[in-house]
Amino acid sequence: MELFRGKVAVTFCLAVAVSSSAFAQPAADYYRGKQIRMIVGHPVGNDYDLGGRFLAKYLTKYIAGNPLIVVSNMPAASSVAAANFLYGQAPHDGTVFGSFSRNVPSQALMGQANLKVDPRKYNWLGGTALPGRVCAAWHTAKVRTPADLLTTELIVGGGGSGSSLSILPTVFNHVLGTKFRLVEGYKGTNDTVIAMERGEVEGVCATYGQFRVHQQALKEGRLRFILRAEESPLPELPDVPSIYDLAKTDEQRQLMRFVFSSVEFGRPYVLPPDSPPELVALMRKAFADAVNDPDLIAEAERLKLDMTYRPPGDLAKLVANLYHTPQSIIDTVKKLVPNIQ
Repeated sequence: MELFRGKVAVTFCLAVAVSSSAFAQPAADYYRGKQIRMIVGHPVGNDYDLGGRFLAKYLTKYIAGNPLIVVSNMPAASSVAAANFLYGQAPHDGTVFGSFSRNVPSQALMGQANLKVDPRKYNWLGGTALPGRVCAAWHTAKVRTPADLLTTELIVGGGGSGSSLSILPTVFNHVLGTKFRLVEGYKGTNDTVIAMERGEVEGVCATYGQFRVHQQALKEGRLRFILRAEESPLPELPDVPSIYDLAKTDEQRQLMRFVFSSVEFGRPYVLPPDSPPELVALMRKAFADAVNDPDLIAEAERLKLDMTYRPPGDLAKLVANLYHTPQSIIDTVKKLVPNIQ
C-alpha cells in the first residue's frame, strides 16, 4: 500500500510539473506553431463577426510567435451558447478566446435560465466599438426633442419583446412616461427605415452604427436624431440630447443604467476563467496593441467599422457595478425586458 501511494504521489508530481512547464516557457515560444480559436457568438456577416475577423487579422501580429487565429461562429441562443462554452467548456490554455453579446452580463444577473456563467470570473481582454444608441424620427413626425415625447406620441418600429429595436422605447415609456407607440414585426433598422419612408411608422431606436447606410437621408434632413440613450455625449453626435435629461430621480437613472450600460461593453472579448495569469497578461497587451495599431485604425475608418478600444479594466468595472444594482431594480427590468438580446 505504501509503495502504491508513493507511485501515485510521484505520478501526480510529474503531471503537475509537465502542466506547469507548459506555461513556464518564454512567451515567444508558447504560441509558436500553435493555432488560436476565436469564438464569435453571432452569425457570419453580423457586426460582431465582421469586427472579430478584422481584429484577428491584426491580433496575430502582436502575439509573440504569431499564431494562426481561426474564427468559429457559435450563434445559437443569441450567443448564449458561446458564453457558456467560453465559461465552462473551452480549454484554459490560452488557445481559445472569444466574444458574445454585450448583454450577457446583465442577462446573467437577471438569472436567464439557459445562461450558466458568472461574468465576474471571465478574464476580460478588452472590447472594440462604443455603439451608442439613438432614436431617430422621420421629418414629418411632430416629435423634435426628448421633452416632446412626454406629451406627443411617436410611432416606432419594433422587433419583438426584448429585441434591440424595442428595448429603448419600452424602458423609456415605463421609467419616464414617454409616449412611444411600438409597432412590432420589423426585422431590423433598415427594414424600419423603409417603413418610415412608406409612412407606416415615424421613428426607430437602434445603435448609431445602424444608421451609417442612411447618411443621405440624414444629410437631407428626411431622417433626424432626437435623442441618445447614453449620459455621456457621443463623439460623432455631440449636439444630440440625452434621454437622461428627462430623469428626475436616482431610481430612474439606476434602472436605465442597468439596461443601457451594455453598450459600454462594445464587442467584448474574454479568455475562460482560470486561464494562466501570464497568458491573460500577454493576450491583453496584444489586444491593446492591435486595436491601437495605426494601420488598423486607418483601415477601420475606411471600412466605417467602429473599433474603439475598451480596456479590460473598464469592462470588469462595468460588471462590478452591475452586481451592485439593488434587487428591486433588477426585478423591474425582468418584468420590462425579460429577454434582453
